[in-house]
Amino acid sequence: MLRDAYPYYLANEPVQANRDLEVTDKYTGAVATRVALADAAAIDAGIAAAVQAQEAMARMPPYERQAVLQHCVARFRERFDELALALCIEAGKPIKDARGEVTRLIDTFRVAAEEAVRIGGEVMNLEISARARGYRGFWKRVPIGPCSLISPFNFPLNLAAHKIAPAIAAGCTWVMKPASRTPVGALIMGEVLAETGLPKGAFSILPAHREGADLFTEDDRLKLLSFTGSPDVGWALKAKAGRKKVVLELGGNAACVVDADQVDRLDAVVERLVFGAYYQSGQSCISVQRIFVHDSIYEVLRERLVAAVGALPMGDPREESTFIGPMISVGEAERLERWITRARHEGGRVLCGGRREGAMLEATLLEDVPFDVELNCEEAFGPVAVLYRYSDFEKVLETVNDSRFGLQAGIFTHDLRKAMRAWDVLEVGGVVINDVPSWRVDNMPYGGVKDSGLGREGVRYAIEDMTEIRLLVIRD
Repeated sequence: MLRDAYPYYLANEPVQANRDLEVTDKYTGAVATRVALADAAAIDAGIAAAVQAQEAMARMPPYERQAVLQHCVARFRERFDELALALCIEAGKPIKDARGEVTRLIDTFRVAAEEAVRIGGEVMNLEISARARGYRGFWKRVPIGPCSLISPFNFPLNLAAHKIAPAIAAGCTWVMKPASRTPVGALIMGEVLAETGLPKGAFSILPAHREGADLFTEDDRLKLLSFTGSPDVGWALKAKAGRKKVVLELGGNAACVVDADQVDRLDAVVERLVFGAYYQSGQSCISVQRIFVHDSIYEVLRERLVAAVGALPMGDPREESTFIGPMISVGEAERLERWITRARHEGGRVLCGGRREGAMLEATLLEDVPFDVELNCEEAFGPVAVLYRYSDFEKVLETVNDSRFGLQAGIFTHDLRKAMRAWDVLEVGGVVINDVPSWRVDNMPYGGVKDSGLGREGVRYAIEDMTEIRLLVIRD
């Protein structure tokens, strides 16, 4: 169970300023715990502490930063079950998915510990013409400075880790606003970080309501804003961020294409499509939302997919057998139910699912959904996928690109030429061959184009954003 109350962390220290933020059990709807809520004064103090601590943080040798990250890895392993249960309660995440996220949290900090001692530079040959004779060049990476980190509700541990761990490895101080619906995991991480030798003021974790958190975005003392969340909010924050660097990891309506040559492995393809579309109730930026299947195998794949989706167990996320748990709120489930209804009215056909009770929405699969309704052109962010047939590979790539999003895409094919063509043509941050676009490991460059964001996560690539290149020129 969760504790009765959790403090926020201000300048490395726990502060039980109040118990104003209620965190609910997303399955029962009951209040599970209460968390200290930061006001503008606390956020200002956290930023000031980060600025004050930046010099000491930058001076920390890489092996000391590595030791901090290794300590976190060890402690997260010791507290594995506690972290998984917290996810299960505050996010409504089925326990198997919750354990998977804790594993990824550990992976992310472990990779950051390795990268902390690899941040190097380069010796440059400047003698490209006679005027540069006798000059030598060198560059290195230095911390960008205090960072603002805003993490989402759907991966409260791992997506926070993809901001915190690279910042520590890079030598940056930071203030974090975790999602107010799911702050507990980040605060447990703060408890672990408080055990380390980070300089006083190096970090603050401050749950706050969105309307009271302008300093996280607008304060010029912060040199980078890293935001993960909805596109509308992300672009609005960028417009307010001023001169600071901005990294955005936003939403998507990920597509998956199943080629005709998959006829010999349809069961395996269906298994991955079900995982990609419905794991953690579809609340992932790279959840499979649009499925394009070649005409020649459409009917048989549809039959098997409907059977598999219809059999997914839904219920209490604490139960080992549960695959579909609650969405993050009743309001979000109602919103997606309206989208399903609208798709049906416009000619779409529900093949299975579609019923809602409270925050619980059945795993739902539709076909023949018009391209201009929300379930196709917007981010569903729930346990819903839409099925289409195609006959021409080049045209289906054009259809996949006909989206304002561009995060990841999946292509099931044995044809290397088609795989390479998809990589060349698709306007996305990543193409996954013979698996779903929902697949991710934590050292790969991850991010999107178009309305799906700016920049890349994946520890090494986040470190690059959190550092600046500093040049040295020496004349003989």
